[in-house]
Parts: sequence; structure tokens; C-alpha cells
Amino acid sequence: MLDDFRSIADAVAGEIASGQLRPGDRLPPQRDFAYRRGIAASTAARVYAELTRRGLVSGEVGRGTFVRAAAPVPASVLAEPWQAPINLESSFPILATQPAILAQSLQGLLRPDVFGGILQAVPAFGTSAVQGTAAEFLRRTGWDPDPASILFTGNGRQAIAATLSALAPIGGRIGIEALSYPVIKGIAARLGISLVPIAMDEQGLRPDALDAAHRAAPLRGVYLQSVLHNPLGMSMPDSRRAELASVLRRTGLVAIEDRVFSFLVDDGPPLAALAPDHVVLVDSLSKRVARGLSMGFAVAPPALVEPLVGAIRSGPWSPGGFEFAAGMQVMKDGTAAILAAEKRQDAQDRQAIARRALAGFDLRGDPRAYHIWLELPEGWRAEAFAAAAARKGISLTPGPAYAFGPGHAPAAVRLALASPSPEVLREALETLARLARSAPDQIAVD
Repeated sequence: MLDDFRSIADAVAGEIASGQLRPGDRLPPQRDFAYRRGIAASTAARVYAELTRRGLVSGEVGRGTFVRAAAPVPASVLAEPWQAPINLESSFPILATQPAILAQSLQGLLRPDVFGGILQAVPAFGTSAVQGTAAEFLRRTGWDPDPASILFTGNGRQAIAATLSALAPIGGRIGIEALSYPVIKGIAARLGISLVPIAMDEQGLRPDALDAAHRAAPLRGVYLQSVLHNPLGMSMPDSRRAELASVLRRTGLVAIEDRVFSFLVDDGPPLAALAPDHVVLVDSLSKRVARGLSMGFAVAPPALVEPLVGAIRSGPWSPGGFEFAAGMQVMKDGTAAILAAEKRQDAQDRQAIARRALAGFDLRGDPRAYHIWLELPEGWRAEAFAAAAARKGISLTPGPAYAFGPGHAPAAVRLALASPSPEVLREALETLARLARSAPDQIAVD
């Protein structure tokens, strides 16, 4: 009998593959499905569970079960290489002038008397001199990090992974915003950590929801984005950061504050300035400079420095010697600051292009960010829209990829604006606008 439900699932999968059932189509309720197929309701439940396991359908509480895009979003969301010619999926800006600027900055590292030294292993804490350089580089209004608290990793993702590892054992629980950076799902799964979605509002993660989740079942920490949230683009106001700092101090929880987009705005002191003993601030050079020339920073409370050093070493998440030397060079000579300033203007220019091309649609995001959140018109589901966009040569990320709560599948997509040229970006967004204005059933299936 167990094979019966699998054979029925195979039949439905065939209908999806042939186009009889299209992305976004709603399957009948399980009771109706059982009646039509002449099977027991319990068998129908197994069929739907099997289709979900295969990634062919997704269920939404209160709405039903829907056919997913013909080519499901890969498990490692935002993985490379991107298949579509126009990439609106990744946010790693490279300016036209950037290669020449970096080549000039880094040419001194290739001297034989220097090059040999930078091929050595780099400890997580670097040296006191490089910690001082990093402290100066990361300083913000109202926040002056202690150089001894700064640790280094290969990139920002590694800083997050090392901090999660230091905070939570296998089976530990970490809170996370209900919509958040999807790569955290894979990192947490590999570390054996459970992620607990925390409710949000228009100002970001809700302090009362964090408090309630911790009281219901103790958390080991919380991951959050305080500035230019990915994917929603919001930044927490000072009042919200103060409320969160109060909850952290009262509960003893530690927050991982991800600020990799903070170079695009001057938004005042981070959460780390308000609760320095309860926040690990994470940043990197991947957005400011380049993904291929990156270095991650973890600014830790004194009590967490040694556990975090141990996690970085055992990960292993220590930075490579050449990337570390290059990162220090562009920070010391001002190249990273120059590129950050130019990218601030570039992001605003691209936002202006997006808002003109998508005028009339429901958009969320900061006009200074490199990404924007597009709420889809009635009738469109996010994965169906992503599949239709891919057939037009445009890759983007459907909203459900960012959802951490069960049954939460927002009818929205995140558009990353950094990669294409401005001209190609405008054309791609105008194509998406025409697509969104059409009805899903008007889109031909290839």
C-alpha cells in the first residue's frame, strides 16, 4: 500500500512536468483529491506530503497547496553560477572603475619581499596593529569598537557561521526574523541548530516577540539585521534598537547583528553600542569592495572572544593570507572608503531606475539600498513569477526563500539591483513590469 501513494504522486508529478498542472495552480483539498482518485484520505495526505518532499508543491496554511515553479529554487538559495543571463539575484556591486582602482592599491603586495610574508596563516585575532586598523575602519557615529574585540574570518558568512557555532550547541535554538537572509538556513542546518522565527513589524524584529519566544523555550541567541534589512530594506530606528538592547540585557541573550549593508547609510549607532556585552556585530568587505576580495569581521563581547576564536579555528573560518593582506591594504590606504562612497551613489541611482520602471507597483525598500522588494499583483505567486522571469532570461529570488515561518509564502520577489549595467537593469525591470501586469495564465509555458 505504501507504493500506491508513491505511484499516485508519480502521476501528479507527470502532470506537472507535461504542463497539465502549471506553476501557481492550486491542487484540490486533500478530501476532494481522495474522492476524485478513489483513495483514502490518509493516502491523499501521503501523496501531498510526497509531492512537497520532492519540491513540486508547497502548502500554505489557510490557502491550500500550490504547484511550485517547474524548476524549483535550489536548496542553496543564491547559489552560483546564475543560469539566467540577467542577474537580479545577487547583490555584489562591481563598479566600472573598480578594477583599475584596486589594481593600483594592491600592486605593492606583489613585490617578492612582501609577497612571501602574506602567504602565511592568519590567526583569528590578526595582530594588535591590524585590529587597530579595523577598529578605525568600522567606527560609526556613537560607536567606537575596542580593537581587542575584533576577530577576522574569510568573509561575512563565515563570521556568522562561527558566531552561531560559538553560541549554540547541536540542537540549540537561535531566533531569527520571520523574513531574513536565506543562506542562514543552510548554515544552521549544517551546524545542527534550530532556527526559531520571530515576528516582525514595520520597524524590524519585535522585542516583545523575542522575549515571548525565549520564555516559551530558551534561545541561545538571535540573528538580526539592523540596517537595510535583506530582503525588506528597512532599518531599525533608534527607539527599536534601544528596546531590543533592553531585552538582551534583561534576558542575557546575545544578538548577531549583521551590518554588511551599513556602508550605504549613516544610520547612527548600532545595536552593539547599546548592549556591548550582548551583541556580536558582523560585517565584511564583500559589498564594499568585492566578493572575491573579502574579509569578515566579528566584533565580540569580552566574554565571547575566546569561544569565538575557538570556533573560527575549528571551522575552519580563518581568513586567507593574501585576502587578509589585500583587505588591510584597501582599508589603510582609503580605497575601501572611496569605493563605498561611489557605491552609495550607485545604489541610489539604481533605485531611481527601479522606481521609475516599476512605478505603480507596491514596492518596499530604502532608496539607498541595492535591493528592492516587489509585492506581486493579485493572481501571481512568487515562484510562478520567478519561473516566468527565468524564461525571459532574468533570475531573481522569490519571497518564500526568505521565509522562516511554516506556511509563510509571501507573494513577492526580491530584486537585486547591483549586477547589470544601468541600461540592462532598466530593460530587465521594464520586462518584469510588463510580466507583472499580465495574468499568469497568459504566460506561455516553454
